[in-house]
Amino acid sequence: CLAAEAGKHIFLEKPMAVTVAECIAIDEAAKKANVKLQIGFMRRFDEGFKQTKQLLDSGEMGRVILIKSTGRGPGGPGPWMYDLRKSNGIVAEVNSHDLDSLRWFVGKEALHVHAEGGNFKCDDAKKDFPDFYDTVSATFRFTDGTIGMVDGACPCHYGYDARVEIMCENGVLFLGSAVQSGLTHITRDGKAIGQAVKSWRTLFKDAYLAEMEHFVECVLQNKPPQVTGEDGRKALEMVLAVNDSLRSGTRIELAAVQK
Repeated sequence: CLAAEAGKHIFLEKPMAVTVAECIAIDEAAKKANVKLQIGFMRRFDEGFKQTKQLLDSGEMGRVILIKSTGRGPGGPGPWMYDLRKSNGIVAEVNSHDLDSLRWFVGKEALHVHAEGGNFKCDDAKKDFPDFYDTVSATFRFTDGTIGMVDGACPCHYGYDARVEIMCENGVLFLGSAVQSGLTHITRDGKAIGQAVKSWRTLFKDAYLAEMEHFVECVLQNKPPQVTGEDGRKALEMVLAVNDSLRSGTRIELAAVQK
């Protein structure tokens, strides 16, 4: 908000904030100051993700029925993330990208979610932060009936794993792989040997550059950014609904967190 009041254009990484009220305040401050606000959902600028969005929007694949998005980080989490009141947990820090991708691909809003999670690897967090989870699975229903599923984990140790599967009326789309492009060695006994993707910095290198070029272009040409404060807020609402579901063990309506 202070940056907006100072007349500075804002590129804001995800998650946009910790609360919905903070998201609204940031967005309103940017609009009041007439500065650009872009949220750092870089996957929207990845060529594979862009091609997938264009194909879905073309209608060639028919309606989207089911989307499954996997987002798993190789390292961490840092101890600061154990307190969900400060971090909103793995689903915020790792899976905000997956949640945004679901909204973007479906083109509709989420109605409700049911989530399951647990702390399987971070023993040092269990005593002081019993609600912390390092693994989560969440199932959403969207307003058009589409089912969206997200699974996340941090740490997963084996590498950076970002994949999406989209089942449509007229076929299925597979986006991404846990194995980086390059040589895959298959032996005569059928064993496949490849190299896991190690970092989002390399997997989405071009997308990071493209989103920043877009932000600069919006500033120079006075254009609205493709990824808005509303997009950041909607992703956070989905994060908060997942956490509410984990705490309560019940299905959470998104309307309950949109305030």
